[in-house]
Amino acid sequence: METFRFLDFKVYQDSKNFYNRIIELTEKVPRKLEYLVLQLRRSALSVILNIAEGSAKKSDRDFNRFIENSLGSINESLACLEIILEHGLITKETFHDLFLKGESIAKQLGGLSKKLKSS
Repeated sequence: METFRFLDFKVYQDSKNFYNRIIELTEKVPRKLEYLVLQLRRSALSVILNIAEGSAKKSDRDFNRFIENSLGSINESLACLEIILEHGLITKETFHDLFLKGESIAKQLGGLSKKLKSS
């Protein structure tokens, strides 16, 4: 059985947990904001998929490009969450909890990027 490199990264597991929370949260958003829900789900999923795809690259430089894409996607997710908060569709507590999780993911991605650049 082949071992997949991305499974070894805590940031991958944390990103999956973040995505699953987003799915739960967005099931309750009104249909009128469906475009925002779809964008939020895509950006949260993109974090995970970029980590997985990048981990298969042959060089750390190539992998880092995907990590930087993941970083952009987590920031996009947090911006979507802020808009959802402004529409009153989530509580400040829920936003704060998800924001902290997203911030943690961003820091992990930044650390991984720094490590890959120094290799």
